[in-house]
Amino acid sequence: MPPATQARRPQPATPPREPDARPDELAETTAQAILTIGNRIRELRGQRGMTLQALATASGLSPSMLSLIERGRTSPSIGSLVVIARALQVGMSDLLADNVEREDKMIVRSSEAQVVETARHVVRRLLREDLRLGVSIAINEYAPNTGSAERPISHDGYEFGFVLEGVLTVEIDGCKHQLNPGDLISYSSTRKHRLWNHQNRKVRTLWFNLNRS
Repeated sequence: MPPATQARRPQPATPPREPDARPDELAETTAQAILTIGNRIRELRGQRGMTLQALATASGLSPSMLSLIERGRTSPSIGSLVVIARALQVGMSDLLADNVEREDKMIVRSSEAQVVETARHVVRRLLREDLRLGVSIAINEYAPNTGSAERPISHDGYEFGFVLEGVLTVEIDGCKHQLNPGDLISYSSTRKHRLWNHQNRKVRTLWFNLNRS
């Protein structure tokens, strides 16, 4: 007689996957990291009195590629960072973070501010990024119909936003707040939030992020 067929036990349902990391937040963080690396390479090159062509000759990379890297317009590969570091006679880790002297700098001139455009075309002028104190200070410019993200996001930290020019809409936990010039808003970054310019003119804000990760 054929063996009795054993009934299959029902398999436990696979729990739904959590959504991936916030794409807008990740894109902005990545763009800022690329810009920081480029600024550090340009700073070290200037300290050594090297022209772009001299660094290109020493590293084997083209001047046009080095220019894109220094301006934060392209993401350098690990191999590119290795040959650049070797040409500058520094360790590769020296290219990946600002030095302590910059964090301790008392005055940051307007021309020294790092400028990066986020994935949503918000222009961010970074005035101070102090990792030890856990503070980031920037002037953000929102063109008409642009904002921080398509959907509300959240992350670690605390935020203070001050409107310098224009009208900014700040959505927090589904509640929308309209801020005019001179208005200040503050909230925990762990709350779902979104910033948007619904007006037909540019909005400029001064933003403080504390302990952002």
